[in-house]
Amino acid sequence: MSRVAIDFEAEGLLDGIEDERARAARIELLRALERDGFSLEELRQATAEGRLALLPVERVLAAEQPRYTQVELAELTGLDVDFLAEARRALGEPAIDPDARLLTEDDLELSQGAAALLAAGLDREQFLDLTRVMSKAMGTVAAGFVSTFGEAMLRPGDTELDVGLRYAETLRNLVPLAAPTLSHMLNLRMRDVIRSAAVGEAELRSGHLPGAQRVAVGFVDIVGFTRLGEEIPPEDLGELVRKFERSVEEATESPVRLVKTIGDAAMLVAPTPKPVLDTVLDLVEGSRDSDQLPLLRGGLASGEALQRVGDYYGHPVNLASRLTSFARRGSVVASKDVHDAVPEGYAWSFAGNRRFKGVAEEVPVYRVRPAEPGNSS
Repeated sequence: MSRVAIDFEAEGLLDGIEDERARAARIELLRALERDGFSLEELRQATAEGRLALLPVERVLAAEQPRYTQVELAELTGLDVDFLAEARRALGEPAIDPDARLLTEDDLELSQGAAALLAAGLDREQFLDLTRVMSKAMGTVAAGFVSTFGEAMLRPGDTELDVGLRYAETLRNLVPLAAPTLSHMLNLRMRDVIRSAAVGEAELRSGHLPGAQRVAVGFVDIVGFTRLGEEIPPEDLGELVRKFERSVEEATESPVRLVKTIGDAAMLVAPTPKPVLDTVLDLVEGSRDSDQLPLLRGGLASGEALQRVGDYYGHPVNLASRLTSFARRGSVVASKDVHDAVPEGYAWSFAGNRRFKGVAEEVPVYRVRPAEPGNSS
């Protein structure tokens, strides 16, 4: 039985389009989407949300046809249904009825991978933590890809049909290349992290990595970022943040590791203070002399911190963040631990004992700059 063709005009899918070229392109796009199996409700919703041109892309990225229930995946992989439900939540996916046939071959492959990792020695909580981190990271990668890709593919005077077909065709060719590229990038980053890791005799005896480890933590942030957001257009602010992020990435070399960027700030760690101090000073001093980069400030502390799925938590992290907020424009401040660890080769000045929110005791604070040639203290 053939489907009844949709009357696009009667359904309001052409409302507000006066230009004849744009109207003809909308009709052709709607016909193509209708032939591709999109329902009237899907077309209405996409039109109302202004994403009709992106429906061809959604079809390229669409999952395979559902074949399995969660109960069946449990039987095929040896994992229990409750764990599969938890893993789905860790991925950021909504809960489903365990007996609903909504899961695909991709879901089966993910579940088989989970079973292999658990069999290799990960416990359930470790696996779920890792899943959350990877899902968040992939969300960031996807958002960056779509933003950059979307802008690069647009042409002046495009119609919805032009955009939809061009995006879909480009993604159809690019998506198969993504998996090996991401795998290679993961290998590079894991190699960097492994090189900076240390396993001592105590860890070998106990069979556990230490719950906390001594690290140096540094933050750099953009001075007056909130005010800048009110004074310059969003696209200029975005470019400013991109320049900042690139400058941090370029300045970071092993053993220093860039843990994360958080909008207008970046967090760096290393096993000892000197490499982090040098990196933060280079960034801040460079921003003082640049007419291309935003002015920065920095703060550093060291101490015992807990590493958990790639991030760090604890006193030195909190203190370094507070010190950064305390630092003057274009300056770097550090805790006494950092000062005492690397007293030579820098120009230090005592800034007094200070109290910071979330830090119980008074903190001796030191301002620091690169030493002038032939003069260090």
